[in-house]
Amino acid sequence: MKTKSLVSKISGVSFAAMLMLSALPANSSFAADLNALVWCDHSDPNLLKPFEDANGIKVNVKEFEGTGAGLALVDQSKPGDWDVMVIDSIDIHRGVEKKLFEPLPEDKLPMADLFPEVKMDSSTVIDGKRYGITEKFGYNTIGFNKTKVDPADMNSLAALTSDKYKGRIAIYDYYLPVIGMAAMSIGKKTSELTEADLPAIKEVLAKMKANAKAVTDVASSQTALATGEADILVGGGEWVTAGIAKDKPELDFSIPKEGAVLWSQSLAMFKDSANKEMALKFIQYVMSPEGQARLATSSCYWGMPSNTKAALNDDQKKILRFAEQPDFLKRAQAYPAPNEALDKKMQDLWTEMIQAK
Repeated sequence: MKTKSLVSKISGVSFAAMLMLSALPANSSFAADLNALVWCDHSDPNLLKPFEDANGIKVNVKEFEGTGAGLALVDQSKPGDWDVMVIDSIDIHRGVEKKLFEPLPEDKLPMADLFPEVKMDSSTVIDGKRYGITEKFGYNTIGFNKTKVDPADMNSLAALTSDKYKGRIAIYDYYLPVIGMAAMSIGKKTSELTEADLPAIKEVLAKMKANAKAVTDVASSQTALATGEADILVGGGEWVTAGIAKDKPELDFSIPKEGAVLWSQSLAMFKDSANKEMALKFIQYVMSPEGQARLATSSCYWGMPSNTKAALNDDQKKILRFAEQPDFLKRAQAYPAPNEALDKKMQDLWTEMIQAK
């Protein structure tokens, strides 16, 4: 979810405890097993155990948050230590540039069953070869308590800068998606942002900040929404509300008329994997209807499965608003992908917004 800290259910296991569910990192004594660098949704035994039982192996997982942290772990490891990796779809090229990943055999993957909009070919296919397959996606958008706000207002990003909700908003503390939302609110495309757009975006962010009760991390912002400290979460989405829907049915998310920022995560295989056959089997399992359903409803966070044939039940599909995805995807825009210079200016803009009184 784009350098995004991931969050467990508010009820039951705490976020801190969920992070402790990581299994041991790769160990050479488990050469026949599978060693995976993952986001926390892949640590769920409900996802891993069926694969382990079917193949008589252990999946050793190591969690990380954000592509930079994941690539740093690879740099600190020996070639062959890792077999598969979960990575932001837009960052596949970074692994390819470092010559980490093995091309995937498209004829052995359910490419035809994926939502077309999340195949992310421009990011995952390089020089005609596919190096990643999108497994899960969702939106950085507006999360809200539908008993505390007018749901109709949540159909426009203008609500985030309206005095009507002053002091009732929490902002997710990650600059790229929220800058993307601010850009869309004034009619700009996230894929075309330049330095010249930053002054106008700055004005929108300043108005959001003036309305905000807090700009905070994922766990704290979700808690604020779940406990009623905030009625609206800027940057929230199904990954915040869906996993706690049964306990907090009043929480929901919207895809405003101006759009939402699409996040997607992919699976990649390491070219130095000592167990490529099992690595491909794991990818195939996660992309299967059963694996997709288990991943989509992971205890760490929910999200949309990229496979349209995911074996979700009717209640799960309703919570994820599965039937509405074609319409949502038409309005979604990709994460901003600035070059290094523009990225630095965006980070500076974000820091200035946070520090503003």
